[in-house]
Amino acid sequence: MIDVFTKKSRSQSSFMIGLLFFVIILMVLLRTCSFSFPGSDKKRSGGDTIDIAIEYGPLSLYRYDDTLGGFAYDILRHIEEQEGMRFKFHPVMTLKEALKGIDKGYYRMVVTAMPINADLRKRYSTTLPVFLDRQVLVQMKSDQDSDFVRSQLDLAGKRVYVMAGSPVAERLHNLASEIGDTIYVFEDPLYGSEQLFILAATGEIPRAVVTERTAKSLIDYYPEADISTAVSFTQFQRWLLSPEDSILCNRFDSIINVYKDKPFYKRLEKRYFN
Repeated sequence: MIDVFTKKSRSQSSFMIGLLFFVIILMVLLRTCSFSFPGSDKKRSGGDTIDIAIEYGPLSLYRYDDTLGGFAYDILRHIEEQEGMRFKFHPVMTLKEALKGIDKGYYRMVVTAMPINADLRKRYSTTLPVFLDRQVLVQMKSDQDSDFVRSQLDLAGKRVYVMAGSPVAERLHNLASEIGDTIYVFEDPLYGSEQLFILAATGEIPRAVVTERTAKSLIDYYPEADISTAVSFTQFQRWLLSPEDSILCNRFDSIINVYKDKPFYKRLEKRYFN
């Protein structure tokens, strides 16, 4: 009983430390970047400024040492400088939050580390693929019993957490049909990919699904986490724009097509993905 209590206390302490670190970083981001809450009376910046909802996370927007970074953020800042464009970044926690903002006209672009499914492509304009990724399951290595998932078939009857509004929920429901059993998918309305990773890595929730690149960027801090089980094939990662912004989308497509062959892009891939 003492061992169980100690293990639980340690997992809670690890999660609270991780959550506290996230809150501190987010507070810094709020001072450094512009920020708006979907549902408020926030208006677009107007003029030539492009309002971008960008997910807080290692692949999108993060704070490294004393500077802001992230694969998407670094690319966009480089585009802004080289192409003479003007961006205003709005950190968001979840894809659902970002989509509400673009639907209400607060944002013109949504940047998240999340695959784009057919439904999203019908509702929004989407850029060319920016990079490739896939979805993986996050669970604790110590759960080496009947609850440990070693393959997609083992997800039968299991509870899995995903970010609210994420296309991953659809993927898991389709997977449930494929294996002929129920997968209990909980769409968390509060936490983004990084926080769900921490929750699963510390045992606060049984398991979560996040992008593999996100998981790999965090795994060194949570060595008790297992991310070996993939739940999707490799998928294209794109950025979303309002369906009325087809001209801007075409401009970004032209830029992305050129930039992916530039040394700058290759350096970012090496920095964030290797």
